[in-house]
Amino acid sequence: MVLDIFALIVIALLLGFVIWLVVFLGNMPGDIARKNNHPQLQAITALSWIGLITLGIGWFVALVWAYYKPPTADPDLQGQINDLKQQLSQLQMGGDQSWLQCSA
Repeated sequence: MVLDIFALIVIALLLGFVIWLVVFLGNMPGDIARKNNHPQLQAITALSWIGLITLGIGWFVALVWAYYKPPTADPDLQGQINDLKQQLSQLQMGGDQSWLQCSA
């Protein structure tokens, strides 16, 4: 009788540990992405849980993805974007319309 109760306590503790381990592993890539201020935090978190539930490689992909930050935009490209935004705002305000003239 005493051994039966002891066995149930051990099984309950092991079950609690397994649940804690699953939650810890499922949250790990999302926590790493949150700490690194990753722009795709929600996608990483979703992939880690889906990968953990399906026992696939999705969890490992999410873990690597959490450490990889996408490269920032090229400064030249950012300058071109800013120039285009400025030209668009001028056109919307009815400003410079030299782009309408034909060069032929």
